Amino acid sequence: MNSVRPKPYTWIPDVIWLNVVQLSRLPSFKSLVEEVCTREAEWKAWFESEVPETASFPCGYDAKLDPFGILLMIRTWCPDRTLSQAKKFISASLGPEFVEGVLLDYEDLWWESDNRTPLICLLSTSGDPSMQVELLARKKELEYSSVSMGQGQEIHARRILTKMCRTGGWVMLQNCHLSLDFCYEVLEMLSEDNEINESFRLWITTEIHPQFPIGLLQLSIKFTNEPPQGIKVSLKRTYASLPDDILEYSNAHQWQPLLFGIAFLNTIVQERRKFGPLGWNIPYEFNQADFLASMKFLQKHLDDMDMKKGPCWRTIRFMLAEVKYGGRVTDDYDKRLLCTYMNEWFNEKILHHNFEFYPGYRLPQCNSLKQCLEGIKLIPDDDCPQVFGLHANANITYQINTANEILDALIRVPPQDSSKSGVETKESVVNRMAVEMLEKLPSEYILHEVRRALQEMGPLEPINIFLRLEIDRMNKVIQTVRSDLLDLQLAIDGTIIMNDALRDALEAIYQARVPVLWAKVSWESSTLGFWFTELMERDQQFRRWCFKGRPSTFWISGLFNPTGFLTAMRQEVTRAHQGWALDSVSQRNKVTNYRNPSEVTESPNEGVYIYGLHLEGASWDIKAGCLKESVPKILFEPLPLLHVYAINSTSGKSPDVYECPVYKKAMRTDDTYITSIDLKSECNPNHWILRGVALLSDIK
Repeated sequence: MNSVRPKPYTWIPDVIWLNVVQLSRLPSFKSLVEEVCTREAEWKAWFESEVPETASFPCGYDAKLDPFGILLMIRTWCPDRTLSQAKKFISASLGPEFVEGVLLDYEDLWWESDNRTPLICLLSTSGDPSMQVELLARKKELEYSSVSMGQGQEIHARRILTKMCRTGGWVMLQNCHLSLDFCYEVLEMLSEDNEINESFRLWITTEIHPQFPIGLLQLSIKFTNEPPQGIKVSLKRTYASLPDDILEYSNAHQWQPLLFGIAFLNTIVQERRKFGPLGWNIPYEFNQADFLASMKFLQKHLDDMDMKKGPCWRTIRFMLAEVKYGGRVTDDYDKRLLCTYMNEWFNEKILHHNFEFYPGYRLPQCNSLKQCLEGIKLIPDDDCPQVFGLHANANITYQINTANEILDALIRVPPQDSSKSGVETKESVVNRMAVEMLEKLPSEYILHEVRRALQEMGPLEPINIFLRLEIDRMNKVIQTVRSDLLDLQLAIDGTIIMNDALRDALEAIYQARVPVLWAKVSWESSTLGFWFTELMERDQQFRRWCFKGRPSTFWISGLFNPTGFLTAMRQEVTRAHQGWALDSVSQRNKVTNYRNPSEVTESPNEGVYIYGLHLEGASWDIKAGCLKESVPKILFEPLPLLHVYAINSTSGKSPDVYECPVYKKAMRTDDTYITSIDLKSECNPNHWILRGVALLSDIK
């Protein structure tokens, strides 16, 4: 919570500078801050290099640091390169075999198990092992039965288990997290002193569940089946699972290119998930079943079509985007993305022999499945984000998110005992932080003063009603934080009992996370420091607005209900015009040339100026007043002040604008959705749809 030295240069992102300051507390890096401040050119050139972990470190840090020190430096300056350097550190420390990929061998699993040791697969996306287990059972000429668990399936599972235990064979119980009570019955059966055939094997698939029987896990062999990553590998796997005569399923000459088209689409929609919200707002469980259903539809459509007219592209696009794959899609913007892929690929162009989904990703010209597989080998091994329609920065986002997930998991591992002599205890650290926060915590609002201020501004004005609701909620946050911190101090002193809620708060504050109760009444944030700073900034905006009059600009990131704020603006404009009805008034916007709210001296005639929005997936050309490609390595770019107003019309929008969704957080869900605004585009708006461009009010 303590303030830090301001960053010396604008090219250093805020988060990176905080990392640098924190790293400088270690003895090996005590002079790091001063060196960055005095040798800008050296550090900037290194920071902007493509692969900084292989470049020479500034200020001779190559000679000073061991492999772990280099890892710390990379994690500090280049979070997206953390995994790459971590692999080098692990390889140097433990050996190269610890960073090499391992292929799951089901036959080895089988040999390792016995008739009383079940094999439990912890399910991952597209990682269901059922098909491979069944193929292995057939290869070994063993009887195989499977049951998909759920309500009412216990009777069938019990019957099959009883039979197989007596006669021998393999049993697959799928999705056992849906029948946890039956899992205890399985554990009892395997533990009892009864006769079980030597060839009996029990395979179980389950999602991770906190109530899954720990005894069954301890008794079993646990494994997971991560699907291979990459377009080339995924296409190869898809085609390898098809019958040898697949290309003879239809006589239409369009069959082969369209079959490859849906295989490529199936790969893209799955691989795009790794980019998180930039790829899909919701990570849908697309799988091989979607591809097989699409393939059967395509075969039937081509067999039934008029050979002179050719395929009906509109029908193909509709079936794929709305039924086969679209049936899983629940988010409107994800549906728009899926339809854009269909419009880009499934048309007459895909039948041309030179068609490419992206340079290097061509349709294989082949007459047999073997030739198709040979053609797939020509596809690049490493995929760039542009293949998916994304900007190159998307790979940085992916690497950072993956590294953060791993580090968050490590942080949550219970720490070692810190009660040793000379080490500050957890309780004393939290007590000190509580004292600091209580000193800085804003005072609670005096409600009669708020009412008097709103009375002077107009208590029935929509914007002022909105402000009253925001202040009420802010007051609740301040009260909750103050009460919890005071109780926590008393519990640490032993005056009151440390209950579960206080214990959770203590752990969260010690790990610089926002306590669950605080986040529940307020907002989410990546760290406690960012959250507390935002609390004070939100409070300042509300106090200025309430007691000093309506501001000329509004920090939308500091509002609890920004959607309600924009609705209040529409109501305000509607009331200002006689004869206007709220139902016929629609929201419009214009991106101004104001980069900073301090440049604005007065409010607009109608509507509001808002700021605090950041573009992800694109940047803004302030001279041309339109979207442009992202600057390399700049993941988020502030949008100039936005003038949001309303007009008495519900007519359609100009075709040269991109309808850009606005979200509170990087997690793009219905809960964080605010509104959509129109951004001018000189290229086809489909380009920005594939880029996954959105506006975020909070990037921390």
